[in-house]
Amino acid sequence: MPYFLQKLGVKAPPVRIDSQAKYGALSRGDGAIYLRFPRKGYREKIWDHAAGSIVVTEAGGVVTDAAGYPLDFSKGKHLNLQAGIIVTNQKLMPALLKAVKESLEEQASSL
Repeated sequence: MPYFLQKLGVKAPPVRIDSQAKYGALSRGDGAIYLRFPRKGYREKIWDHAAGSIVVTEAGGVVTDAAGYPLDFSKGKHLNLQAGIIVTNQKLMPALLKAVKESLEEQASSL
């Protein structure tokens, strides 16, 4: 489990779900956090996230990049991400975003 999740008190092990089912699960309240940090060089495709992003947002959740900006689906078939995607609820987003940013900064400084 990533260190920043431990810092937030997350105890449950991660659940691996393919496709947009992960967005559906979060929109129903069956989970609280979805993080997507692909390997270096991989470019996320918009069709893997656009519909799920709408479902979560309409359910009151938040979908951003790792810097806290909304995903931009207007740039062609790939998302222009520097690090990853964060999906959660309004209540958890500030603490989760802070923990992710701190973790990414720690990783960058250790290189």
